[in-house]
Amino acid sequence: MPDHRTRFLRLALQANALGFGEFTLKSGRISPYFFNAGRFDSGAALAALAGCYADALEAAGVGFDVVFGPAYKGIPLATALACEYARRGRDLPLAFNRKEAKDHGEGGRLVGAPLAGRRVLVVDDVVTAGTAIREALAIIRGAGGTPAGIAVALDRQEVAGDGGGQSATQAIATEAGIPVVAVATLDDLLAFADQSAGLADERARLEAYRAQYGVR
Repeated sequence: MPDHRTRFLRLALQANALGFGEFTLKSGRISPYFFNAGRFDSGAALAALAGCYADALEAAGVGFDVVFGPAYKGIPLATALACEYARRGRDLPLAFNRKEAKDHGEGGRLVGAPLAGRRVLVVDDVVTAGTAIREALAIIRGAGGTPAGIAVALDRQEVAGDGGGQSATQAIATEAGIPVVAVATLDDLLAFADQSAGLADERARLEAYRAQYGVR
């Protein structure tokens, strides 16, 4: 497993961003694990997470000119990633959207760098139903930018509830015609559990969940 995947999963466990138990998802499914990027709630944790995102993007070879964070969780993630690239010697423009348009001051829904004529990378935590990502892509196109890719922390690799047989991540990638880069996937989590004595008891439940809901 690539180093950034292992580092990310360790970080997620340390930050309690990755939990095990019984969780009811928005879809109504009962999951044996849950990921909450909001638990990366310190400067050190966000910086380490951004390093994992950057390594995953470099490994995937995605080209982009601007980093875009969809409101709300995508905003700190995109900001941390832009800071990580600056630390590595690449100063990238950063933008994000408001949930509601501002009708005073500078107005509008976009904050930060202009998107027109630029290749834009969307940075978020996960793709669930894909609603927030589709909204972000529409905003980028409306501002004259070109979506170049999507980066997420975790791909659950489970079939979306629309009956199409694809995961939400696969559906977005196909629909938008751009790559979706995940720092880690459920497959990576299973491989990580194989190597971690503390997760041995969780592996069977993860396997059972993948057998029931995983993408074939």
